Amino acid sequence: MSDATGASGATIPSDPTSASSSPGLLLVTGGAGFIGSAVVEQALGRGWSVRVLDSLRPDVHGGPPTLDPRVDFVHGDVRDAAVVDAALVGVDAVCHQAAKVGLGVDFQDAPDYVDSNEHGTAVLLAAMDRAGVDRLVVASSMVVYGEGSYRTGAGETERPAPRRVADLDAGVFDPRDAEGELLEPQLIAEDAPLDPRNVYAITKLTQEHLSTSWARSTGGRAAALRYHNVYGPGMPQNTPYAGVASLFRSALERGEAPRVYEDGAQRRDFVHVRDIASANLAALDWTGTQQPDSFRAFNVGSGTVHTIGEMAEALAREAGGPAPVVTGQYRAGDVRHVTASSARLRDELGWSPGVSFEEGMREFATAPLRAAVGG
Repeated sequence: MSDATGASGATIPSDPTSASSSPGLLLVTGGAGFIGSAVVEQALGRGWSVRVLDSLRPDVHGGPPTLDPRVDFVHGDVRDAAVVDAALVGVDAVCHQAAKVGLGVDFQDAPDYVDSNEHGTAVLLAAMDRAGVDRLVVASSMVVYGEGSYRTGAGETERPAPRRVADLDAGVFDPRDAEGELLEPQLIAEDAPLDPRNVYAITKLTQEHLSTSWARSTGGRAAALRYHNVYGPGMPQNTPYAGVASLFRSALERGEAPRVYEDGAQRRDFVHVRDIASANLAALDWTGTQQPDSFRAFNVGSGTVHTIGEMAEALAREAGGPAPVVTGQYRAGDVRHVTASSARLRDELGWSPGVSFEEGMREFATAPLRAAVGG
């Protein structure tokens, strides 16, 4: 396939011809990244022709990507309209994974989050409208909920207020009701109120709102996948924006004990990256069957609750490393408990996870991570 150079210097593949058996040409933004590359692998296995658009930003990538030779690779930024226009030539559907992820180091990260996630998504959706591409899967996150869902002692559902710094300083980590009684965490469903509590969370919810507006305005069909705690081979090993699983795994590789914040009892749903990828493929199928002007959000989790401390212990045990150290430290923007109900994804899309917590931790404890990244 011949290549052309875009206005910003990006290399743009020409319009490909696909085999008749292919479901079409899929553009994966951020397709050289941790989750994006897993989506690419499974899409190729399902017969899609795949094009990847990735900026290879240095705070995510530690070196040149390793991509399947069947992939058309575009080195460019999703915020560059000319590059995106060219990358969409011949495309049938888009899987939008490109984003700045993680809680961030401090509020000085806010402009980059908003520019990368909100502006980048707006540029992509406007280009999809121009190109007539009407199928979208967008990577969202559990962080749009803020704190998870809780029950009071009387059995009523309650969403607690943000935790107070004074309580956190005193080692009081669990949310309580107005009378000071502990609330019982429960699984959260997609119809729960949304309450993003940090800049990253706000940008992920804005991506959902932009996708909803795009679908209504253009007749497009969009699915937003609210990922819970993703882990697996190929996670970046040392970026401050990486997930806790990567930070624990990197510590063990250095021969250090994983450092667990708070008391380690934070409840999460750890879902393997291969299961995230299969959920993306199921959502792509969904976009191919819906009526115009369709938008639907889906939680993606394993359905099994574990604590952060349990994950650290499992990784240390499987890696033969030192036991975790519970530090009592906290980050004010973190939530205490958030765990998913993935019933909608299972019931409506026929998806189910394939990697158990035990199997996933055993693999991840010694699996290769991505090379160290730059600043």
